[in-house]
Amino acid sequence: MTASLRVWRERLFAGPVSSVVTALIVAAIVAIGWPLLRWAVLDATFSGATRNDCTGGGACWVFVRARFGQFMYGLYPIDQRWRIDLFAVIALVWVALLFVRSLPYRAWVGLGALVILPPLGVWLLGGGFGLQPVETRQWGGLTLTIFLAVYAGLIAVPLGILLALGRQSRLPAVRLISIIFIEFWRGVPIIAVIFLASLLLPLIMPAGADVDRLARAVIGLAFVISAYMAEAVRGGLQALPTGQHEAAKALGLSYWKSTGFIVLPQALRISLPAMTNEFIALFKNTTLVLVVSILDLLGIAQASLADPNWVGMNMEAYAFTGLVYWLICFALSRWSKSLETAGGAPRGH
Repeated sequence: MTASLRVWRERLFAGPVSSVVTALIVAAIVAIGWPLLRWAVLDATFSGATRNDCTGGGACWVFVRARFGQFMYGLYPIDQRWRIDLFAVIALVWVALLFVRSLPYRAWVGLGALVILPPLGVWLLGGGFGLQPVETRQWGGLTLTIFLAVYAGLIAVPLGILLALGRQSRLPAVRLISIIFIEFWRGVPIIAVIFLASLLLPLIMPAGADVDRLARAVIGLAFVISAYMAEAVRGGLQALPTGQHEAAKALGLSYWKSTGFIVLPQALRISLPAMTNEFIALFKNTTLVLVVSILDLLGIAQASLADPNWVGMNMEAYAFTGLVYWLICFALSRWSKSLETAGGAPRGH
């Protein structure tokens, strides 16, 4: 018996009670997993074009195949979807380069990604400057879900860092403003923020002034998540040993230099798991934009169920969207774990 099998045996069958609990868990997994496996795979229908092709008693994945384009792109014009694909390839390749440790000027490559990719994505998706304009009401599906999460995160992370530093500031005014901002946005439900930003904000804006409803949703999400990001970063700042601050002072570094080069990098490594959790929460909370008729992945799934040709496909629609959300969230958590392990995150004493 190998060492790993011996460890698992000791964990799962350490005694009579542990053995009974293990047996009950295995029985529950079999009782639930086998019917699910039959429905999702063994008895499912994968090929076809219409509901009439689904003759088995399992899942009708033909529905997902028929609606796959809408699940991914929403109502984005079919002849313009290449723009989304192009940006996805550029972004993935650029981000993949950051994982090459031997890459020269890797920090500059990362800075270039932060400076170039966001406006490039807005241009490719929205059009203009030589590209056919596509209104944001035509955006949808997984594309819109990722757009909301990424662009809200790009605002929330730096804002959260500034708020965390502000809450630790010795300046009473800065500290008070940071505390009020954080506590206010933490106390407001995200769904209320999205609703107010999308429906009531235009009523109080000056005549003729208008902000795209998608932009309003992004800003609303960013403000709420930035408050939680601030608390995550503050936890990292408080976990740092006091010796780090004292060493920076001994070197004669100014506040901004000691914070930027010594304190903040270590605090962010400590805060990375908590920050990743907040980003995962942000990704899942993007589904709330459905209340203002912005059709993200879940919204497109629900809208697809209204098609009379596919009535009754609720299980397939929600199973597919749930699987997509789970895969992305799981990938984010594993990525965070790998960064934490590779970075050797320091621990507070």
